[in-house]
Amino acid sequence: MNRKVFFVVIIGLIYLYRCFNSNEEKDTYQKIEKLVQKAQSFEGVGYRAGGTTKKGMDCSRLVTTTFKSLDIKLPRSSAGMSTIGTEIPLDKIEKGDLLFFNIDRLKGNINHVGLVTSIEDEVLFIHSTTSKGVIYSSLNENYWKDSFVIAKRIITH
Repeated sequence: MNRKVFFVVIIGLIYLYRCFNSNEEKDTYQKIEKLVQKAQSFEGVGYRAGGTTKKGMDCSRLVTTTFKSLDIKLPRSSAGMSTIGTEIPLDKIEKGDLLFFNIDRLKGNINHVGLVTSIEDEVLFIHSTTSKGVIYSSLNENYWKDSFVIAKRIITH
């Protein structure tokens, strides 16, 4: 009799655990979708150093403004952002992760950031460039591949 009760309790706990994890994964997925949609709403906005509106923004402000929409506060600079979150190997990058670059190789520091929007055939990310403003780019492009430093996950699954 005790054995039956034990197994019923174990099965019940497993069921509850799976339900909880399923809801948690759904919440995370929804957060990431909202995050990406918010970033995409800035597509085509021109570049403006320190800008945080559709009048213009730089790469780090695009990311901080986007995360702020989910009440997640990030450091102001791309270098500062690169010090938080969980490091992710290239083959594990997912939508919502941050990509960090060193586009000024003479200085040797992280100085650019983008938000991953898609990982189907290639890793696509949205970011703000001085020449084109908020655009999408591919990590397969030589310029970005050569400048890539690290990927970080802020919203964990």
